[in-house]
Amino acid sequence: MSGALFTAHGLSCARGDRTLFAGLSLELDAGEVLQVRGPNGLGKTTLLRALCGLSRPMRGEIRWRGEKVSDLAEDFTAEVAYVGHLNGIQGDLTAAENLRLARSIFARRGHAGAGVDEALDRVGLRAQRDRPSRHLSQGQKRRLALARLLILRRPLWVLDEPFTGLDVASVANLSSLIGEHVAGGGLALVVSHQAFDLPGIRGFELARYCRTRR
Repeated sequence: MSGALFTAHGLSCARGDRTLFAGLSLELDAGEVLQVRGPNGLGKTTLLRALCGLSRPMRGEIRWRGEKVSDLAEDFTAEVAYVGHLNGIQGDLTAAENLRLARSIFARRGHAGAGVDEALDRVGLRAQRDRPSRHLSQGQKRRLALARLLILRRPLWVLDEPFTGLDVASVANLSSLIGEHVAGGGLALVVSHQAFDLPGIRGFELARYCRTRR
């Protein structure tokens, strides 16, 4: 059995009555980034949601630190930071209040990450600290969602198209944040149509495991 921190073996997932992919296996260790690639409709988001515990695969096994995630339950999800297509921001709260709320609900005791102002600085939102989030641009809302990664300090980052809506400078900044995370022993699973280059990055072609469409 692989000694990698995070592994999946023989995964199959479906959407409705259609199997999206089958027999999928992967592994990810500390200091690595896995970029999941493939055309729209193959099931990249479905794969990420299964891998981070938000849904269950039809078949297969996922392990974290050698144990089945189905047995670990919340002990596993407490180690995962997921950023999906939706930003999950409360529009009536300010940028700072959104991060304080995330920290109060989701941060593990003794594992608090960056402070609110530090996180806002790192994503270039310090000037918008006290602005209601509904007034932020789409790119700013995306950066605010990504700032939660810094607040929560979780080892496994699962990011679904994190660069969507970001300008060139913000893309470079996020790439740097991912690089710092894995350089410190973290892991990152990223779905992105946008090419980015980091030490420890590997490509994963989902199409290899997908059945031919009818």
